[in-house]
Amino acid sequence: MFSRLREDLASVRERDPAARSTWEVLTCYPGVHALVLHRLAHAAWKRQFHWLGRFVSHVSRFVTGIEIHPGATIGRRVFIDHGMGVVIGETAEIGDDCTIYQAVTLGGTSLYRGVKRHPTLGNGVVVGAGAKILGGFTVGDGARIGSNAVVVKPVPAGATAVGNPARIIDAERDQERDQARERKAEQMGFSAYGVTRQMDDPLAKALHGLLDHAVETDRRIQVLIERLEKAGVALDETVKKADEFDAEQLSRMVD
Repeated sequence: MFSRLREDLASVRERDPAARSTWEVLTCYPGVHALVLHRLAHAAWKRQFHWLGRFVSHVSRFVTGIEIHPGATIGRRVFIDHGMGVVIGETAEIGDDCTIYQAVTLGGTSLYRGVKRHPTLGNGVVVGAGAKILGGFTVGDGARIGSNAVVVKPVPAGATAVGNPARIIDAERDQERDQARERKAEQMGFSAYGVTRQMDDPLAKALHGLLDHAVETDRRIQVLIERLEKAGVALDETVKKADEFDAEQLSRMVD
């Protein structure tokens, strides 16, 4: 037990730049206290002392603000940062070296006993503040869950899930898409595209959709022109000329 505690203290010192000393972590970090009390509650639960396990869990919740069901399985060197509002369900499993921030819920979607209702986190998973992971599926090793994401399906190892409902980010494809958008925006002289795609502004999302459509339309037209020229069809210069577009007017509309 003491070796696990030493690991916990060391992992907090490594991952939290605000931790100034081991004594401070031991005495002032509710995530560490919650894990220690959970180990006692879990040991009682496995020995069929269910009421005792629940009571220790209840005391831990009152003291730390972190609710961990005594039936949950938690690995080594798990860091619950801040911790207030964290809820971890009965059949949840958390791997080694995971980091969980405040207001995270590892919840279930089934009302039936005896089934896997809560998620399994692989090793090295990071769950951002306010995220909800709901269901008996697996979040793969090294995955990242963005703050306030609502995850209702499996997340592959090493992937990042963001949004509500959460979507898996393909970083390489998203980067290519962003670069195509930027090139099209520069081509059109559209200065208002400074709004980033990560923002939830409906207008920004609509503009991103329009730019994506413009990029795809340009690509298809270019393919048609190339195939017509290969077929020996003579094309007028007006066909090859880019469409007229009043970028200044569009910028004024969204500014």
